[in-house]
Amino acid sequence: MIVCKHPFLDRGFRPFFTLGAFYAASSILLWVLHWKGVFLAPAIFDDPVLWHGHEMIYGFTIAIIAGFLLTAIPNWTGTVPVQHIYLLVLVALWVSGRVVMIVPGIDFRLAATVDLAFIPCLAFSLAVPLLRSGNKQNFVFLLMLAVLFCSNLFLFIYQDKAAFYAAVLVVISMISLIGGRVIPSFTVATLRRKGVNVLQTPQPRADIAALVSLACILIAVLMLGVDSPVTGLLAFVSAAVHLLRLRHYHTHRVWSDPLLWSLHLGYLWLMAGLVLLGLSGFNLVTPSAALHAFTTGCIGSMTLSMMCRVALAHTGRNLIASPLTTFLFLSMQLVAFIRVCGPVVLPAFHGEWIMLSGGLWTLVFALYLLAYLPVLWSPRPDGRSE
Repeated sequence: MIVCKHPFLDRGFRPFFTLGAFYAASSILLWVLHWKGVFLAPAIFDDPVLWHGHEMIYGFTIAIIAGFLLTAIPNWTGTVPVQHIYLLVLVALWVSGRVVMIVPGIDFRLAATVDLAFIPCLAFSLAVPLLRSGNKQNFVFLLMLAVLFCSNLFLFIYQDKAAFYAAVLVVISMISLIGGRVIPSFTVATLRRKGVNVLQTPQPRADIAALVSLACILIAVLMLGVDSPVTGLLAFVSAAVHLLRLRHYHTHRVWSDPLLWSLHLGYLWLMAGLVLLGLSGFNLVTPSAALHAFTTGCIGSMTLSMMCRVALAHTGRNLIASPLTTFLFLSMQLVAFIRVCGPVVLPAFHGEWIMLSGGLWTLVFALYLLAYLPVLWSPRPDGRSE
């Protein structure tokens, strides 16, 4: 089929970044309309907040994860990427999951089955090149996807927010793992191109400690709850571990390059989320503040930054942030600040903060599509294969 040979299906980042950005904008717009009373959130779950949270993780975020891993793992393993008809099938599965989660009156078991199907198929697509190449270092992503699948299954069965918090922590663990690789690597490479003599410092023990600390938080959340003092103490320890890693990331040198400082700010939001989670364990802030520091701040910043960087790098373009891209990065910081700090400072205007941050989030991803859809849709300008 000719459509399957289109450049849009050459690599996973192209369709999944495009559809992920569209869904990020449209689903949050629906959530804002829900708060205004114009739209009624689908009754898939008893609590509409669970629908919102589910679609942010298993709709938007998993699409960006899929696009990144389907692009990165073939590069890491030297294998043929998932593309064309096989990639189209994965995309169709993801789209089907989004459709069933919004159709009014759909059978709950049908919706759950269709939505749950995507992650195992994605994991299988990634497992094949990892197993063929013997790339054991990256098997951890298969484990993380398995935990994400189990969290989704438990969310459908029990409709318990603990399963959602577990899913968020798995995504944060992915960001910690990938960030520990790409942030220092990209930073050093960019600074050296600019003539700054810096070195990348391997931190294998700190990297492992960071992941272990997040795994301990996840277990504590499932066993004791998100507002337990034990969870709070573990979150403070994890924040300290992540801060120790940051000392070798040359963060003080990156503020002239938006493609770098956007990644570093995403990492700082991860630590802010951990600190707020620690405070929530002692009832000093609400767990919602920590949750949105993780989601809007960390996940929002890191995904947007990688969506721009990967789109430019893998289509043969210069890694230079345009004024619009810089505006998007700055706007995402404003979205996170409003969503996290607004309800803490002026809780009486909670609904207004949601609508303001949600409207700006929708604008950010709509503008991303405006700027990057031509990049994601068209062939590389240099004519080379990806």
